[in-house]
Amino acid sequence: MDAQTFEVKPIGYVRAGETGFRLEIAPEYRAALQGAEDFGHLVVLWWCHLYDEYREVLEVPRPYTHGPDKLGIFATRAPVRPNPIAITHVAVLEVNHEQGVIHIPYIDAEDGTPILDIKPYHPSEDRVRDVVRPAWCAHWPTWYEDSADFDWEAEFVHAQ
Repeated sequence: MDAQTFEVKPIGYVRAGETGFRLEIAPEYRAALQGAEDFGHLVVLWWCHLYDEYREVLEVPRPYTHGPDKLGIFATRAPVRPNPIAITHVAVLEVNHEQGVIHIPYIDAEDGTPILDIKPYHPSEDRVRDVVRPAWCAHWPTWYEDSADFDWEAEFVHAQ
């Protein structure tokens, strides 16, 4: 099978600072924001641009405190991947169409991270009732809203 090349262009960038988090959409894509303010949450696909050089990593040694000694990268949410694409659900605080800005309370991306796409979060497509997950992460929050109060720092093995 021949390898295919795909072109992906950022539609905007994540901005993080003292005033909080926002998604800044490029002028040519701002018309696509129409109706986004009617959703409480959005799904943001973004490029892990700080990890682009780690595309060959397929396994990682024990990334999670309660996890197995080794995991395949597809069993993690790590930013190192064959195609460093990440997905995050964000709450919508405000959409400013004129400035092309979506104000959000938080996103797990760095300031300047390229945004690839934005989709509305919809429970009939994005929520699964009978989720199966390994025992090592069964104690993680079941709902997005509970994640803010969860001690995520204790869940990751940190390099010494």
